Amino acid sequence: MPLRPSSFLYAVDAATAVATITLNRPERLNALTFEVYTELRDIFRALDSEAGVRAVIITGTGRAFCTGGDVEDIIGQLFARDAAGLLEFTRLTGDLILSIRQCRRPVVAALNGTVAGAGAVIATASDIRIAAESAKIAFLFSRVGLTGADMGAAWLLPRIVGLSHASELLMLGDFITAQRAAEIGLYNRVVPAERLMAEVNDLATRLARGPSVSLGVTKQALNEEASLDLVSAIEWEARAQADCMQLPNFREAYEAFRAKREAKFD
Repeated sequence: MPLRPSSFLYAVDAATAVATITLNRPERLNALTFEVYTELRDIFRALDSEAGVRAVIITGTGRAFCTGGDVEDIIGQLFARDAAGLLEFTRLTGDLILSIRQCRRPVVAALNGTVAGAGAVIATASDIRIAAESAKIAFLFSRVGLTGADMGAAWLLPRIVGLSHASELLMLGDFITAQRAAEIGLYNRVVPAERLMAEVNDLATRLARGPSVSLGVTKQALNEEASLDLVSAIEWEARAQADCMQLPNFREAYEAFRAKREAKFD
């Protein structure tokens, strides 16, 4: 059954097997609502096994990628909730991040503009981040009286930029430029705005042409090995690699090399 979210745009390029999710509330700088959170979580869960999709792009329309929870549609309503209701919401936001990390398809964030709050964590949870020069970023939670450790940010961010940079970003909540984000390793690259989607589509297409199962195992390893010691991690990888060696893609890569042609992976 085709995926048809109602709170953002979704399209699949059948020729490349790349799905594109586009946050589409430009008048609100793509701020999130309860519905958007829920549908994003559900679509990433579905994309884990969606036929015809081998890589995913997430981006936004207008001047922002995503500026976090909508002040009126979410934040204003949270004051009416009791403790159980607040926990229900914070678990929903965390479930969205889990759905991105647990989706075995590579996820590329095309950061077209301002990235803030929950939007910053969504970007951080993506596998690769390519940003327009206007894509400043901030983890704003501490600026509004909340812990900077939200939606898994305190687990994800130090693994990308290191503890020192993560501490500064999460404790101060300040915006940094796209160039600075690239300097500390948070963004993979920064490009002129007019080149953003071309760059992202080229990258996503390359990923989609890769060995899908193997890329999914790589993502799983990056998630799971953070909690393993070196001996356990090497054993985990040994077993995973032995499994991958039994898959048709390993033979295909060998045959393609011998025939001096491009491999065609499943």
